[in-house]
Amino acid sequence: MHTKNNQTKERLLQEIDKLIAYGREEPTINPDLLAYLSTDELESIKAKLLERVNVLSDEDKAWLEQFKKYE
Repeated sequence: MHTKNNQTKERLLQEIDKLIAYGREEPTINPDLLAYLSTDELESIKAKLLERVNVLSDEDKAWLEQFKKYE
């Protein structure tokens, strides 16, 4: 059970790191923080980041407009 929980935490931390690093190349989270965060805390952080990422900036919207098909 302990190993499964660690794998879940590691997976969540990787997903969170990708969300935080959106548009950047370097890692943003120190993996050592895993020991200090619960799975529930990581799930909450991921959910908040997903909400934030889902809100497009004006720059992102302008970039996406070029792919819009006009009839």
